[in-house]
Amino acid sequence: MEKIRVENLTKIFGHQPKAALRMLKEGAGKDKIFAKTRNTVAVNNASFSVNEGEIIVIMGLSGSGKSTLVRCLNRLIEPTSGNIIIDGVNVLDLDENALRHFRQQHLGMVFQNFALFPHRTVCENVEFGLEVRNTDPAERHGRALKALEQVGLKGQEDQMPAQLSGGMQQRVGLARALALDPDIMLMDEAFSALDPLIRRDMQDELLTLQDEMQKTIVFISHDLDEAIKLGDRIVLMKDGAIVQVGTAEEILTNPADDYVARFVEDVDMTKVINAESVMKKVEIMAYYKTDGPKAALRKMQKAGITKIFVRKGQRVVGLVTADNAVRAAKRGDKTLDSIIDSNIRTVSSDTSAIELFPLLAESNDPVAVIDENERMQGIVNRATLLGAIADTLQIEENGGQDAPPTEEIYA
Repeated sequence: MEKIRVENLTKIFGHQPKAALRMLKEGAGKDKIFAKTRNTVAVNNASFSVNEGEIIVIMGLSGSGKSTLVRCLNRLIEPTSGNIIIDGVNVLDLDENALRHFRQQHLGMVFQNFALFPHRTVCENVEFGLEVRNTDPAERHGRALKALEQVGLKGQEDQMPAQLSGGMQQRVGLARALALDPDIMLMDEAFSALDPLIRRDMQDELLTLQDEMQKTIVFISHDLDEAIKLGDRIVLMKDGAIVQVGTAEEILTNPADDYVARFVEDVDMTKVINAESVMKKVEIMAYYKTDGPKAALRKMQKAGITKIFVRKGQRVVGLVTADNAVRAAKRGDKTLDSIIDSNIRTVSSDTSAIELFPLLAESNDPVAVIDENERMQGIVNRATLLGAIADTLQIEENGGQDAPPTEEIYA
């Protein structure tokens, strides 16, 4: 379900925004507009949407307009033109009082510089937004403590910000936003000021929290690796304009133009390619209730495979090999009970290639890709994974043109 829709959003800084906007609509570039009007086009006709529960990362180089764009979403910066629709409400139509109420009810923001009050304790900092909302003191204190526990700061509530490390201070900022229980989190370079190790810990923490809370998050970053790790989708900006929107894999394997290609050229593709993109659909499975060894063998012979996954209801419960099925058939077994290997390796569809390699190195058996209900989505084996990476590298060498298909090898 769509949570946020941004339509033709433009922000121009300067004393002649109308003249600059007119030139922009006539096709003038950013540099020409600045030379003639001394106005800066910070965001240029940006349009995109964010689905409920999605993390979308807006990224680009310094000066690309990403931070201005996120501040336009809650009108910390007033847009020059366009529309921002959140839950069906055009935020640009709200007066000052309505906007304040809307922010308090729907939007939380985490800044790069922590923005903590040095004279307030950790808990008092987390309570601040609820205090502005006139929440009952007992309730706001309880919610603050819960938020601090969520971000791993239980027991630190009476500390002062100066007593905390940078990573802990950023957790306080995150807790302050969480205490408001907003529908939408706006995070502007939230982890950029942190040391690399602490930054990775905070990224992991955010993903863990997102699994529990399912917030809609707009995350600003200049770091492509961070965007790949966090983002369900990425919005890539240049000179105030959006140049491409897509998943990390879509952007990396099919860049929209030379700028995007240069931007992503040094990315390790094994961190981007995931199980969903390389898995093979499973057309034939054995059924636990109805199939015995002979039926499983017949299915394997027909498909030209030597191993078959076994399904019980909608769940995948194990793997049977042809050799074991032959021996069971000779014994006269009527069920698969004695030959099912239930120690199968399973992964989710978003498991990266770099995580798949060690699993496939441990055994020749394929890895099952399953959904949250343990239903089979497909399989990954060494051949399909290595083939996908080889194809990707070949596409890069061919300048973005598809390489000839690699030979398919079945499990």
